[in-house]
Amino acid sequence: MKRLPFVTAGLLTLCAAVVLAKEPSAFKYPEAPKSEQVDDYHGTKVPDPYRPLENADLPESRKWIDEQNKLTFGFLESVPERKRINERLTKLWNYEKYGVPFRESGRYFFSKNTGLQNQSVLYTASSLPGEPRVLLDPNTLSKEGTTALTGTAVSQDGKLLAYGLAVAGSDWQEWKVRDIESGKDLPDVVQWVKFSGAAWTHDNKGFFYSRYDAPASADRLKEANYFHKVYYHRLGTPQAEDRLVYERKDHKDWNFSTEVTEDGKFLVIDVSQGTDPKNRVFYKDLTDLNLPVVELLNKQDAAYDFLGYEGNTVWFLTNLGAPRGRIISVQAAGPLNVTEIVPQAEDKLESVRLVGNKFVATYLKDAHSMVRLFELNGKPAGDIALPGLGTATGFSGERKDTETFYNYTSFTEPPTVFRHDLTTGKSEVLFRPKVDFNSDEFVTEQVFYESKDKTRVPMFLTYRKGLEKNGNNPTLLYGYGGFDNSVVPSFSPSTAAWLQMGGVYAVANLRGGGEYGEEWHLAGTKLRKQNVFDDFIAAGEWLIEKKYTSTPKLAISGRSNGGLLVGAVLNQRPELWGAALPGVGVMDMLRFQKFTIGWAWTSDYGSSDNKQEFEALYKYSPLHNAKPGTKYPPTMITTADHDDRVFPGHSFKYAAAMQAAQAGPAPILIRIETKAGHGAGKPTSKVIEDVTDQLAFLVKALGMEIAF
Repeated sequence: MKRLPFVTAGLLTLCAAVVLAKEPSAFKYPEAPKSEQVDDYHGTKVPDPYRPLENADLPESRKWIDEQNKLTFGFLESVPERKRINERLTKLWNYEKYGVPFRESGRYFFSKNTGLQNQSVLYTASSLPGEPRVLLDPNTLSKEGTTALTGTAVSQDGKLLAYGLAVAGSDWQEWKVRDIESGKDLPDVVQWVKFSGAAWTHDNKGFFYSRYDAPASADRLKEANYFHKVYYHRLGTPQAEDRLVYERKDHKDWNFSTEVTEDGKFLVIDVSQGTDPKNRVFYKDLTDLNLPVVELLNKQDAAYDFLGYEGNTVWFLTNLGAPRGRIISVQAAGPLNVTEIVPQAEDKLESVRLVGNKFVATYLKDAHSMVRLFELNGKPAGDIALPGLGTATGFSGERKDTETFYNYTSFTEPPTVFRHDLTTGKSEVLFRPKVDFNSDEFVTEQVFYESKDKTRVPMFLTYRKGLEKNGNNPTLLYGYGGFDNSVVPSFSPSTAAWLQMGGVYAVANLRGGGEYGEEWHLAGTKLRKQNVFDDFIAAGEWLIEKKYTSTPKLAISGRSNGGLLVGAVLNQRPELWGAALPGVGVMDMLRFQKFTIGWAWTSDYGSSDNKQEFEALYKYSPLHNAKPGTKYPPTMITTADHDDRVFPGHSFKYAAAMQAAQAGPAPILIRIETKAGHGAGKPTSKVIEDVTDQLAFLVKALGMEIAF
């Protein structure tokens, strides 16, 4: 993990569009608790009347939450098609889902969900295909299916599994150790882990991990997280005796992730600062833990992804001097000399793995995958052919391996797992799921449109073959645009249902993302964040101009940073959209840095502590730009009361402000999930319920007649 996570860009949820109540009085909104709070930002007085909603445990806040859910679910229950939508989604979701396998000491490991299991199950096998056995089933750990497996690490001898668990979608993890042969847990328990995996020493006696100090129990979902530390846990000892390996008291905002090199000789420490893609790389000689940590790359002048080493030569994927990425080597000892191995290409170099003594390089060509192979000296060694306009991920393994595995998916093709033979250069299907969805009935095209400043922006469109461009097609426009995250083709049962309902699914690859490298990312950050909103607005205008849809049929959706996106463009162009669904969004741009890991996002957003950045943030902050007297389209805000990534107070306050501002007849609703977090590890049952309600909202809003 190089950077602190912002969002799970998976769960591309759906949203909705117009036509609902006939009179504004049809919706009587719960009265929100208020205060006289006014904050002074560099001489500008900013009221924050809904500040009490930042404390969800206040009796008046709990009352407001309960009443909001009563209003929202009462509305959703009035949609006759809701039951049919749920039945269709359940059928679509009920297919086998496989994770990409990996191998350790002669054993294979992979995850699988038979279809409707709340959590995927971890399996192990001696061969693939073969007869796998269950190693860990998270579904047995909680009645509601809300305990999720968040990470795994197998010891070098293949006998032990370290694994992380999270409850109710929290970012907090608890790590345990399981004997792989017997399936029984050892007594070891490691708590208060966040944004960390585990890295075993090659003597199989323990592992490295990163954690924070234990927070006050009352504030664990809200308190800001600082001072990450690297520890070593030795098996059979209590966590209180874990050895502190590395910390930086002079940099409270540094975070650490670790890996042990293939030969077991070194611990590589990746040092990140918030969500900034630029990082530092340090290492520690494991032959003597008393030796100091060596700061190999300490300038934070670029992004560096450690690939491996040989002798004194260390290989990295980097954007140093190459915003679209290249492979370089540096010397571990002596003067820092950079040697280029694979130069920057026209396409963005998204990821690299060192497997079978080759660099397996995944490129993004206009946001879809291409895979190329290189020798260790940089000489091209062929390509891995992909089936179409989609996304390939995986390619894990070690230098001695002769095989690797990858997953291929598209908007209409569910994830298929391939085994690739690095000696013959051939790929074969290992796992291909069967889904109640005929991909031959649909088509995906990629179009390009101009944003406000004439920047060329790509967009994927997926729809039923033979679509008539008459302006009457219900269209769902999705966007993200931030944190160097690339939005690439992927299959989702929720999208499949939308397509079967006759909808057009549009994905705009906005600035702020990583689709074209670091320049594309930076063009949508801090004082240039408005570019992201302009790109999204231009996408909506293009869809209308080309008669794919029209305003009454155009819905917009986004989650997390994408929820901010939807909230911002909803305020800036309320007349353009038919409906909106901002999910788990960052809505208070003046206070986001005060909660949990929010401080880490200042690398993309800036901070209200800076006068110039405050002025930019204040102009688009969704909470502060809800304009009283405006006719807003139907909107359903979604959040979760256990979200400790984007604090739910963002959505609570935003919903209260939007309901107070609404001058039109359309509803402004908020759906508040309980016993769930930001999205990661969310039980399948809750995901289906969530998407059902979003689609039901959409059907009601658009006056749609669904085909199933």
